[in-house]
Amino acid sequence: DAEVGGDPNAIRDFAQAAEEIGYRDLSVPDHVLGVNVASRPRWGDRNTSADLFQDPFVLFGFLAGCTREIGFSTQVLILAQRQAVLVAKQAASLDVLCGGRFRLGIGVGWNEVEFVGLNESFRDRGRRSEEQVAVMKALWAEPHVTFKGKYHTIEDAGINPLPAKRSIPIWFGGHADATLRRVARWGDGWMPLNYGPGDEAKAAIDKMRAYAEAAGRDPADIGIDTRVTVGIGDEAAWRDTVRFWKSCGVTDLTLGTYSGRGHLRRIEGRTLSAHLAAIRRYWNAVADLL
Repeated sequence: DAEVGGDPNAIRDFAQAAEEIGYRDLSVPDHVLGVNVASRPRWGDRNTSADLFQDPFVLFGFLAGCTREIGFSTQVLILAQRQAVLVAKQAASLDVLCGGRFRLGIGVGWNEVEFVGLNESFRDRGRRSEEQVAVMKALWAEPHVTFKGKYHTIEDAGINPLPAKRSIPIWFGGHADATLRRVARWGDGWMPLNYGPGDEAKAAIDKMRAYAEAAGRDPADIGIDTRVTVGIGDEAAWRDTVRFWKSCGVTDLTLGTYSGRGHLRRIEGRTLSAHLAAIRRYWNAVADLL
């Protein structure tokens, strides 16, 4: 978030306070390039160069040394605009440095400008991301890998360090049918972050679980993480929302204080203390339901 993102002391204070309150994970979004809206008058309210995004691996590497127990999650890292082997190396290094507290949330992205700037294809990003997952899983599991795919070739080589558990949880973000099928086949979890509570969300969760069963997996083995807000309603409404998501089998809830899109609302305050007060108020209202 731009209000605390540029100040390392504020970043540290926020993370340590969230950990002390009882929050289990910290999540960050990902964008490498932001467009200059002066040259794109029809861009709308999507992310621009005015929005601050810390690099997730650098940020979490910093926070690994400032915290003890809280986990770290990308929500989401745009995998297909990066080299899979490099992401595997970065994720493994972070996982070692933070003591296994890292969860890699990935997505296919929407901003073609970033793909062009990073010299990656926007057109085949979904298909490439599937092979990228296979590459990363192989590199995390074994010291030496031989891999020949459509997009990747590894000739008896590997990364070092390896994750302590020889794997890192991979969660997929997104809402397209193709994403649900990827979750069902390969995901440790799914992040349908744009759904508010309601029938549409229930139907999507049921569809993902049906795909998992068809793929020979137990749907209960796949986590689900969606977003909740502190910017709308009061304590009673927040509790009702938590109960709804738990009734759907949602395993994780990500509280947002910064977003004003869809079913979420940004808090009114713009200071670190305002954000901390908001997450403390929310925790006090719902912690017994979690």
